[in-house]
Amino acid sequence: MYHSPIKHCKNCGAAVVYRVPDDGDTKERAVCPQCQTIHYENPLNVVGTVPHLGSRVLLCKRNIEPRKGKWTLPAGFMELQETTAQGAARETQEEAGAHFEMEGLFSILNVARVGQVHLFYTARLLDDQFDPGHETMEARLFEEDEIPWDEIAFRTVKETLEHYFSDRRTGQLLFHAIDIG
Repeated sequence: MYHSPIKHCKNCGAAVVYRVPDDGDTKERAVCPQCQTIHYENPLNVVGTVPHLGSRVLLCKRNIEPRKGKWTLPAGFMELQETTAQGAARETQEEAGAHFEMEGLFSILNVARVGQVHLFYTARLLDDQFDPGHETMEARLFEEDEIPWDEIAFRTVKETLEHYFSDRRTGQLLFHAIDIG
């Protein structure tokens, strides 16, 4: 069973043990033997956008690990106190410094083996001026045939881009739910 490294209770600081709680639960959890707090480990949400201007999409060249130097859509971990759309907009602003208008949810990708769910919205760029933040070496617009497909950082980004361009060819953007094995 996959465990993220919860070692100590967030309430009292005692070392936790992994066991099935006595409350009728059926899954092994991090349980504090001192105060009996059950610590639930839930997937992390990665939120981002497919920023587009005409037939081009905006990609960011990563300036951080993992996969530094590879291309990605602007995305990152959702923060507390924000919606998925707010997080996607924040990441697009932070990583690309783009001016844009948020559109609808385009794809949700479940990456269960690493405990993540990726959500991408489409975003209509208002211009082609970008001011990337420190996590991005370069922010650039690409036509579909110009995308460096072998240099895409993450499978979730590649699959989202493939669906986006496929949908554009049909003239209708659909919603995509994908499980990454």
